[in-house]
Amino acid sequence: MKLYLDPGHGGEDPGAQDNGLNEKDITLAIALKIRTIILKDYENVQVKMSRTSDTTKGLAERSSAANDWDPDFFLAIHINSADNSAQGYEDFIYDGLSDSSKAAKYQDIIHSEVIKVNQLKDRGQKKANFHVIRETKMPSLLTENGFISNKHDAELMKDSSWHLKVAQGHVNGIAKAFNLKRKVTKETTKTTTTPKITQATTKTVYTVYVGSYKSKENAKDRVAELKKKSIKSAIVSTKISGATWYRVKVASYTTNAKAEKRLKAIEKLGYDDAFIITEKTSTTTTKSVTQKPAANTTKAATAKPSTSTNSNTSPTPSNSPKEAPIIADPGLFTVLGPTFLSPEQMDQFVKKVNPNAPELGQFYQTYGNYYGIRGDVAFAQAIHETDYFRFTGVVNPGQNNYAGIGATGGDTRGASFKNEEEGVLTQLQHLYAYATTKPLPNQYPLVDPRFQLVDRGSAPTWTALNGKWAVPGTTYGQSILNLYEQMIHAGY
Repeated sequence: MKLYLDPGHGGEDPGAQDNGLNEKDITLAIALKIRTIILKDYENVQVKMSRTSDTTKGLAERSSAANDWDPDFFLAIHINSADNSAQGYEDFIYDGLSDSSKAAKYQDIIHSEVIKVNQLKDRGQKKANFHVIRETKMPSLLTENGFISNKHDAELMKDSSWHLKVAQGHVNGIAKAFNLKRKVTKETTKTTTTPKITQATTKTVYTVYVGSYKSKENAKDRVAELKKKSIKSAIVSTKISGATWYRVKVASYTTNAKAEKRLKAIEKLGYDDAFIITEKTSTTTTKSVTQKPAANTTKAATAKPSTSTNSNTSPTPSNSPKEAPIIADPGLFTVLGPTFLSPEQMDQFVKKVNPNAPELGQFYQTYGNYYGIRGDVAFAQAIHETDYFRFTGVVNPGQNNYAGIGATGGDTRGASFKNEEEGVLTQLQHLYAYATTKPLPNQYPLVDPRFQLVDRGSAPTWTALNGKWAVPGTTYGQSILNLYEQMIHAGY
């Protein structure tokens, strides 16, 4: 199915204006969300838009572009205006069409679905001689999503969560009208309207180590020494604060009691630098569980946190089961990787602190999955940067700048972005620049104004952003991961 979206007005044409709002901004916000939702949730859908930013497009330019692409459906998004008593939702097909036309049938379905969720008075289904529904060759519909001149409707328009509801209503109608097939993965089912997250259970392993060294030669000496005492061992390397350490591993056990017994036996042989590290391995399950962070070592002398085999992997395909992340070693937790938390979980977490926070979780999931970045950790980064979207620093809410892009210190407020979605997209592109040297995928335009200034691939882990994204920022990445762990264990 090919869908052409036409957010009304733009650029030099603001559309209707009232109550501190511009029609062009609201129509674009809704249309972008429609595109995001339908591409994420449904199979075999292509979407083109007359504009994806605040640009000027003439009516003929819009209808001609749509006709050239030959989509299955044309949808124009608009906001109404009249005297301040008029309010509600209405939609239009071309008045030269019959009630039995395809456009009329689609209008019946979409109108019904939108009015279920948009919190607006139902002004009915109508016909008109508007250019974009008259001159387009495919079935077309123009929706008027409330009156910008009405106080009730305008208050809704100021809320990004309302934009999302309106977008979802349009998508529900289009999906029903065109019998779209919902994407089905191991994380979603056909009967649900929102993705389900496959979470994980963990098995704890207690590993006994005899020494941890910065020099591999010292570790080899210890292995040879233990061998003389008939103790088998092996060298295991790990990264701690960017430095490589070499640990001498003796054995792993499924119970702490057995590990403690082995530790005491080794200590009796004179090895006072032996220690236990509690490590976790994950197995997926469809039952929701709350994961616990890896425990501290039993003995603190030279023990360092270790990473489980499932903690720091490359991005997984979108149809792969997701496992609850275990941040055993923050220094190894990668920027690239799967997004575990759902949009609802992200939004609920931040609203516990700031009930007025914008609902951005969907954007972090969508762009996180597209770029192979941990979108939920990027969401934690935004929480850290904006103080739970309360913007208590130099950046203000109207900038839609959730990661301090260009806010380089002092009173420098940094970059501004046209809408919430572009702000999130910029943050994910900036993270991509730091995480990898690969070319930026080209489905979305480059909106990050500082992408070319990044030392590409210089920060593959979150803690490697210390001193780069934030200066001096010696604990910047750790602060982000601490917030992320709170999100994971919030119990939603």
